[in-house]
Amino acid sequence: MRENAPYVQKNPGVAAVLSFFWAGLGQIYNGQIVKGILLMLWQALNVALMVVLIGYLIYPVVWLFGIVDAYRTANKLNRKYSQ
Repeated sequence: MRENAPYVQKNPGVAAVLSFFWAGLGQIYNGQIVKGILLMLWQALNVALMVVLIGYLIYPVVWLFGIVDAYRTANKLNRKYSQ
């Protein structure tokens, strides 16, 4: 982030809902582009792994992680930049 650019508050609810619908999208909303893309790729791999059933176990874990992480990160960023 540029030094002179003002910080725009992130809505934790929006971040969580975005990750609910598409894993990694909430992280991208929070400005964590690489993390968001990696979560998207991880979920694509999990979909492929559903052929051998292991994806059915891993997919929901990664999905829930994405939702919770997006929400917590938005709160952390808001606290950090509101001071």
